[in-house]
Amino acid sequence: MKMMNFRRLDPAFQAAGKVGLSQGNRLEEEVWLTFANDREGLARAAAAIRTAINDDAVSVRDDAYEAEEGGLILRLHLSRERNRALVQRKRDQARGRHGLLVCEACEFDFSTVYGELGFGFIEVHHRKPVASLQPGDRTKLEDLALVCANCHRMLHRRSALLSVEDLRMIVGQQRGRLNADAA
Repeated sequence: MKMMNFRRLDPAFQAAGKVGLSQGNRLEEEVWLTFANDREGLARAAAAIRTAINDDAVSVRDDAYEAEEGGLILRLHLSRERNRALVQRKRDQARGRHGLLVCEACEFDFSTVYGELGFGFIEVHHRKPVASLQPGDRTKLEDLALVCANCHRMLHRRSALLSVEDLRMIVGQQRGRLNADAA
């Protein structure tokens, strides 16, 4: 496929009435322009790449790695509705019962760590995946869980949704191991 991307840039290929793949990227064009008329340079570059791949002594410096970012992309997609009032009601309910908003899986409290900045902050997780809800389905406060950002990511890490209770058990087991190792 990569060769067909290059063939779209090759005048000899086009002169024979053939076309390569119409899609490609800017870097392929740069490579073509650099090496199309420099077979020796291409051979040297290929040899250097082979040497680097096969040479265990070559180290890749992470601090030298860079990538272009910040470009604008327009994305159009459907989004599932969420009820902000329901989310706020869940937070208010927890604050009324416990005085704090703590993660139900790991007990992290944003205000303890971040002070005023973290006061009142916590994510709200739907125990039943929002993607599985149908128009008209109703969500109750007990269908929601308060979780920190890290635990929220862990709950959604696998395609089979992990329950908050299962994650709490994992966190507890890991803490037990860490405490045992520290003792």
